[in-house]
This record gives sequence, structure tokens and C-alpha cells, in this order.
Amino acid sequence: MPRFPGVDYLHFDSLLSEEELLVRQTARQFADDQAIPLMRDAFNNAVFPKCLIRQMGELGFFGANLEGYGCAGLNNVEYGLIMQELERADSGLRSFVSVQGALVMYPIHRYGSEEQKQHWLPRLQTGEVIGCFGLTEPGFGSNPSAMRTTAERDGDSWILNGEKTWITSGSVADVALVWARTPEGIGGFLVERETPGYGTSDIHGKLSMRASVTSSLHLANCRVPASSQLPLAKGLKSALSCLSQARFGIGWGVLGAAMDCYETARSYSLTRKQFDEKPLAGHQLVQEKLAWMITEISKGQLLAMHVGRLKDAGKAEAAHISMLKKNNVAMALECARLSRDLLGANGIMDEYPIMRHMCNLETVKTYEGTDHIHTLVIGERVTGIPAYR
Repeated sequence: MPRFPGVDYLHFDSLLSEEELLVRQTARQFADDQAIPLMRDAFNNAVFPKCLIRQMGELGFFGANLEGYGCAGLNNVEYGLIMQELERADSGLRSFVSVQGALVMYPIHRYGSEEQKQHWLPRLQTGEVIGCFGLTEPGFGSNPSAMRTTAERDGDSWILNGEKTWITSGSVADVALVWARTPEGIGGFLVERETPGYGTSDIHGKLSMRASVTSSLHLANCRVPASSQLPLAKGLKSALSCLSQARFGIGWGVLGAAMDCYETARSYSLTRKQFDEKPLAGHQLVQEKLAWMITEISKGQLLAMHVGRLKDAGKAEAAHISMLKKNNVAMALECARLSRDLLGANGIMDEYPIMRHMCNLETVKTYEGTDHIHTLVIGERVTGIPAYR
């Protein structure tokens, strides 16, 4: 398999430190050597390549931008570059790492007790333990404030009842972070797999994110100890702050999918000949598509970089991350469509990654806040009027 040459039209690499370049190279080599050779079959067979989990833990990918408890303590640009290379392999792989780090480890790190941190974070970091994040419900996707899952206090325990759906890693997770409505407001609870009253079922028939485990969580009089509640998670804002972490990773990750589609189309158009035996790349309409893709990828890189630097400085707002996610996902999806067009009939073959990326990106556009929701978040930021309420 040829090595990925990278995509750097505007000398983007000149903006990166030596440490950042080294982190990307480590993730890039892992993607090229370990992940990409597995992803076509994983997608076709609808299985997640579990053999990669411990390798990613050893490389420090899980919770990479968290400090302490065995975590790598990388900056947010370094974290983003890891997400980019993992999604270049497949969105399902990046999604697994995003959930593990941003949606399970981050809330424990930010809102958990010291006992919870010591118990869970080191094992989540190595991949010994797998986590999932239970927020979305069957009747409420874009409106989590209407959740019906409840947690009632009973002595030194909580009794959880409800259902969560579209949960990445749900049936393989050793622990689920379940958000539920308590008499005091929405709170987060760590529910271990073997807890009586807790069950999972996988969602089958997906035509997208097939290399990702997607499940429903079922809680029927599920009793957990009071110590399972995240003590500092107060209200829906705590849950939404976790989503901002994951959305940031998505904004970087989809650059990898866009780059893979672009480079596949560029290389193909240079070798494929048509009509007058001139390479496809020599035709005006082909160059127009390649020019659009490289321009938009370059803009997406700069947007991701700037939001990453803002995040490291503590200045990134949720609305900034919404712009990053909305812009870069839409751009990546269009790159996939244009690349498929340039490859003609070959574009739908699994010999090439384009159709797999295209299918995956249709889901990425929807989860962690739909494109429309992020549009309204940006709209509220510039007008002060929350139009979605």
C-alpha cells in the first residue's frame, strides 16, 4: 500500500511544532500500517476491529488531551491531528476513540470524584476498559432536555429507568455514562455492564458507520450505588460540554476523510486516461473539482487549527466548535461526492475508500448535533436569539 503523502497546499505544516508533527506522524503510521488494511473488511462485515484497541491505548490515543491518570496530556491540536489520521482510516475508528476519550474519560476527569478518576481513567486510557455515553433517547435526538430516563433516590442507591439509543460502543462497553433526570435536575451515572436491570441490544441494518458498534441501552429498575453519580455534573450543561469535546474531534477527524478522498481522486485522475489518451487530470472539469477540494480542505485545516489554538488558550466557545463541525463535515462530504464522480463507476467499488467515507460522513453530519442544529447555534451566537426554542 502506498504511503499517504499528506495534503498541504498552504504550507500548513509550517504552523505545527516539532512535537505536533511527531504526534501526527505516529498516528499516520498507525493508520497506514495497522488500521487501513483492516477497514474495508471491517466495514463490509459490519464488525469493529477490536484488535486495534489495546494498540491505540499503548500509543496514548484515548483521552490524549487529558492530564494525569496515565493520559498523554497532549495539546488540542495534537489531539485533533490524531483524530484526523484515525478518520482517514475510517469514521468508525475515530468515533470509537472520540467516545472513549471525549464522552467517557473527559466527563469523569471533569466532573468525577477522585475515587472515580483513580478507578476508571487509567484503565480507560489503556483500553483495558471500554466506555459508552448514554444521552440520546428514542424520542429525543436534538432535544436532550426532554429526556425521559429517570433516576430516583432509594437510600444509598439510585434506581434508573429509561432507554438510550444510537449509542456508540454500547454493547461492548464495560461502563456506560448514563444521563438521567433526578429530582434535583439532570445528572450523570456510571453504570457497569453486569448491573442487574441494565441491558443492551445492537442496531443492525446500517448502511453507514458499519465498522462501528451502535446500540441501545435499556434500564429497568437498574440499581446503582450513590457513589456512581458524577458529583460535579450539574444539569444538562454538563452533558453538553462533553459533546463539545467530541464535536471538536469530529471537526478535525473529517479532514482526514476529505484528504483520503481527495488524494485518491487526484492520484487516479493522473493515471487514468480517456479519449485522446490524455490523463483525466488534464481536463478542465476534472481540475475544477480538484481545485475546489484542495481549496476547501485548506480552509478547513486553518479553521481547525485556529479553534484548536483557541481551545488551548481556554477561549474556544461551543459556537466556535459548532462552526468547525458544521463547515468541515459538509466540506468532507462534498469532497467524497466529487471524488466518487471523478472515479466514475470505480468510485463505488470497495477497492477504493471513497464510497465508504461518503456513507460514513452522512452519519457524521447528523450525530453530535445535526448540521441544522449547529446552524442555529451559530445563528444564536451572532444574533442573540435562540431560534430553536
